Amino acid sequence: MKNTNRRFFILQVVAGSSVLTAAHTIAQTTAPLVNEKDAQAAALGYVADTTKVDLKKYPKHAAEQKCSNCQLYAGKPKETGGPCPLFSGKQVAANGWCSAYVKKAG
Repeated sequence: MKNTNRRFFILQVVAGSSVLTAAHTIAQTTAPLVNEKDAQAAALGYVADTTKVDLKKYPKHAAEQKCSNCQLYAGKPKETGGPCPLFSGKQVAANGWCSAYVKKAG
């Protein structure tokens, strides 16, 4: 393989990776919020506002529990929403809650 072919290949890989990373970032920031009535959300008891949790159904819920301080939440600290692996392709509200809540370590 000539050096020029190798250089060209490496430049294509770098450019392709950059495009894929940018596309993934854009997709994450423009993803729709989870609808509380979606089957997955309903099964997990997801609500967009942690103060509206049904305490009879989820008696272990505490007011300080919310998506933004959950181990699964992948959003930035100051944002109003972010991705969660439980709801692929959608974002959860930072002040939301679901029964899969696990307190973030640290």
